[in-house]
Amino acid sequence: MPLSLFDFLCRTAASPALAATVLLLLAVILVNGWTDAPNAIASAVVSGALPFRRAAWLAAACNLLGSLWAAAAGGAVSETIFSIADFGRSTSAALAVLCAAMAAIVCWAVLAWRFGIPTSESHALVAGLSGAAAALPGGLSNLGTGPWLRVTAGLVLSVVLGAVLGRTISGRMEKSQFSSSRLAVGQVCAAGAMAFLHGAQDGQKFMGVFLLGAALAQGRQDWETFPRPLWLALLCGCVMALGTALGGKRIVASLGRAAPLTPKSGLAADLGGGLCLLLCTLLGLPVSTTHVKTAAILGAGRGGDPRPVLAMVLAWLLTFPGCILLGFAAARLFLILL
Repeated sequence: MPLSLFDFLCRTAASPALAATVLLLLAVILVNGWTDAPNAIASAVVSGALPFRRAAWLAAACNLLGSLWAAAAGGAVSETIFSIADFGRSTSAALAVLCAAMAAIVCWAVLAWRFGIPTSESHALVAGLSGAAAALPGGLSNLGTGPWLRVTAGLVLSVVLGAVLGRTISGRMEKSQFSSSRLAVGQVCAAGAMAFLHGAQDGQKFMGVFLLGAALAQGRQDWETFPRPLWLALLCGCVMALGTALGGKRIVASLGRAAPLTPKSGLAADLGGGLCLLLCTLLGLPVSTTHVKTAAILGAGRGGDPRPVLAMVLAWLLTFPGCILLGFAAARLFLILL
């Protein structure tokens, strides 16, 4: 039976835990659009192909379209997030733990912002959900082996492949002759494609959490038979697009310092990052678009600032254990209060 917007709103209104989860998740999506999506346009802005504000609106529109396309294409990444852990069959406990996971992710984002810790909302989402699920009876056995293998594969593949593709395409483009106008058009198109694939990748993650909440509210967690409505992808895409339109100009400037970008190397970074994101999305691998783009820029550029690499490693070292522990602690607290 299809899950209509009216049905979802009724279930949300009937469950305070689900309502809180939805509100917190919408906040996470907005922040993701604000902080992650600008990565898609960084190369085009830094190399001068587009002014920041026009690039931000382009990214917002393409984010929305990417989210809709991914939902229509089957949502392999959504399935990975939906199945990241077994939340049991107790509706009240499962929803309380899911709400705790979202609260932990929001707290981590605030702490990371306050203390300047590099982070990834994508990794925080996976870690927070896993840590919260581990607080339920069964502990670590609740975690899904297959989904976590895909997460691990995504961690490695996204960075290695992003850098290799960026370097390879940049090397080929440096030997080619393009007019400035053709390069500018190519960069605008590539930036739009990167934003489209960001929407496809991250929109699926958030849609997976929405679907997980709706399923747990019915006391079930079966991906194969649970309806996946297009309106949910539209909601995720619109909120993400709003965050993108608000813009993250400082993030664009930070990525621009990762490596000096010419129009050719900027285009190569977008093409390499886009191909990597497309492959990971089709394979159902949840990846950080920030890390994919950073790796592609470092591969395409020459020299530059080594600090983004250190920040990326630090994000891995801190985000996973930090969000797992926060998710676990918040879930324990919510279960006590239940």
